[in-house]
Amino acid sequence: MTELVLKPVALTAEAFAPFGDVIEVTGKPVMINEGTTERYHRLGDVEVGEGLAIMNIFRAQPRTLPMNVTMMERHPLGSQAFLPCNDKPYLVLVCEGEKAPDPTTLKLFVAKGQGVNYKKNCWHHPLLALDEVSDFWIVDRAGPGNNLEETDFDKSFTIEVSL
Repeated sequence: MTELVLKPVALTAEAFAPFGDVIEVTGKPVMINEGTTERYHRLGDVEVGEGLAIMNIFRAQPRTLPMNVTMMERHPLGSQAFLPCNDKPYLVLVCEGEKAPDPTTLKLFVAKGQGVNYKKNCWHHPLLALDEVSDFWIVDRAGPGNNLEETDFDKSFTIEVSL
């Protein structure tokens, strides 16, 4: 049995670029609304293809670490953004792969007050909240076609996530 232990690294725009966008307040804002509001423009691109952009709230139960990773998912028809409703840290697990996730390319990030926007077809793990129940705003795609693929890892390969 092969074992891989993943430790999170800081979530940065550069490190996450192959998988999507980091959504955070950076750069110089544009002042709007008679100078009372700072606008941080185009922090992520929503891909919906023939669909419609929708907003949801996901309530994530905290994970107990260390934990074994057994699956990944992706959305082939549109992007999916996760915007935390608090500044509590959570984990972001992604990997590359054409037809299936490639466990040798797994990357684990810790997000603190940041959101992520997964590109269309980006393999990622479902929400990994830490410490407490956490709400997330989700910008997602609704429309025709199946926009969810889930794949289990080979049971002879153990992937452990720990801090």
